[in-house]
Amino acid sequence: MPEAPSASNLPELSVSELSFALKKAIEDQFGFVRVRGEVGRVSRPGSGHIYLDLKDDKAVINGVIWKGVSSRLRIQPEQGLEVVCTGKLTTFPGQSRYQIIIETMEPAGVGALMALLEERRKKLQAEGLFEAARKKPLPYLPQVIGVVTSPTGAVIRDILHRLTDRFPRHVIVAPVLVQGEKAADQIAAAIRTFNEMAADGPIPRPDVLIVARGGGSIEDLWAFNEEVVVRAAAESAIPLISAVGHETDTTLIDYASDRRAPTPTAAAEMAVPVRAELLSDVLGLEGRLIRANERLLESLRQRLTGAARGLPRLTELLGLPQQRFDAASSALGAALQSNLRRHELQLATSAAGLRLTAVRGNLRQAHASLDSLSKNLKAASDRAISRAEDRLSGAAKMLDALSYQRVLERGYSVTRDAAGNIISSTKAVPSGAEGSVEFTDGRAGVIFSGAPAKPKVAKKSPKRASKPKKDEEADGQGRLL
Repeated sequence: MPEAPSASNLPELSVSELSFALKKAIEDQFGFVRVRGEVGRVSRPGSGHIYLDLKDDKAVINGVIWKGVSSRLRIQPEQGLEVVCTGKLTTFPGQSRYQIIIETMEPAGVGALMALLEERRKKLQAEGLFEAARKKPLPYLPQVIGVVTSPTGAVIRDILHRLTDRFPRHVIVAPVLVQGEKAADQIAAAIRTFNEMAADGPIPRPDVLIVARGGGSIEDLWAFNEEVVVRAAAESAIPLISAVGHETDTTLIDYASDRRAPTPTAAAEMAVPVRAELLSDVLGLEGRLIRANERLLESLRQRLTGAARGLPRLTELLGLPQQRFDAASSALGAALQSNLRRHELQLATSAAGLRLTAVRGNLRQAHASLDSLSKNLKAASDRAISRAEDRLSGAAKMLDALSYQRVLERGYSVTRDAAGNIISSTKAVPSGAEGSVEFTDGRAGVIFSGAPAKPKVAKKSPKRASKPKKDEEADGQGRLL
């Protein structure tokens, strides 16, 4: 067994020299390592670096993630998460400890990710981000649709194709990464950018948002489980539809969104109605409106017809005015004769007075008085005749207006049988009988057709036969109208 070297033969090293020697030896021996463990304490100082502990049931090792590396990690370290880290082992001479400089970090299997996902879900749910009261209704027919997705994948083509089929709308696409380290930040920024747009700006603000991605593993969809994305979706003032993965895939953005679609195509179907169905509904409503108006008009027509039956006949309305007109016409001639005789008597009296005045020698004054009386007589006679002519003219106009000829001018007619009697019912004339129809400009002969009816023989009254024919026509026409 070799003897231990004498202490005096060992080189003397300073603390720093020994520490850096140990550092070099460890880095040379463990230049690249892959370590699996549970994340313990996590510290994020203002420098942007991340300091953490990796542990198992028997040991603990310190870990460091530099600022430039932490932004590229697929997942962020959280306490309790089991991960697999790759990096190099080194020492920290200032505290005489060794540590691993982490370059990559991955979850240690799906189970670890699911556990982290469930823990995050409970945390965000406790904050109220998934409450149903926060959900906003989708607009029935949005004018502008914002889509947050990859611009090169099949998802955007499926959405645009489905929108074109159902109801073409204006679409604004926010191109983002949907997988990888920077995906979560880009998705959250796109959602917030849409919400910050002005409604009357140069680019119209969307009425509804669709956040979409195709299917994949839980690692591929992990960006939609990040807190920054979930919070952006929950804070969106614009109604948001999440369409991430397939129907069986569930991410945390689905809980925060206003509606969840099983596929991107289904999201497009939720966003807009079917234009053909809308047109069919409008046409159906138009038909119902037309039929309702027709029923209303028919009801009003029937009510008007019923009301018309209760109106008095024209002869009843015009009988009394005609009677007053006849009485005035009869009295007009006698009144004129009486007025003329009264003036003749006044003239004779005046003449006698003039003769008496002449006898007494006042001939000049008598002539002047006679001239004045003559003028007064003529003026009074002219006024009386003018008033009589005005009354006669007014009575004539009223008679003309009430004449059945005016009724004929409005399109009515008077039907008579061969004997000139007025016919007011089809039962009063047999089929094949001859008659006439009087219009405003004359009469035309007709032959009646229809079911034969037994003619009624009217008994002629001697008094009625003695009336002038004009009165018979007037009475008959009055009854017809």
